[in-house]
Amino acid sequence: MSQSVVATSPSLSLSAAALGQAYEVIALSSPEGGADVADRLAELGFLPGERLAILARGMPGGEPLAVRVGLSTFALRRAEADCVQVVLAVAGAAG
Repeated sequence: MSQSVVATSPSLSLSAAALGQAYEVIALSSPEGGADVADRLAELGFLPGERLAILARGMPGGEPLAVRVGLSTFALRRAEADCVQVVLAVAGAAG
């Protein structure tokens, strides 16, 4: 059984992540007083420990973001991507 390993880099929101880089989800949150975005993202597979990558950003304005998580690709608005905290994944680590 492989264990996922992440770099000791600081976390950032998914909306600030670079295209094509491998990241690992470390936490989900919901906006204060808003809908429970974290639960909806978790149901889609954005779970702590899951690896993901941004495949593309829409034009103009950079949204929606096309995000690959597991074997699925989702379009997220920037506000949704802000609810996903990630760190860079270590190259070659199993996820």
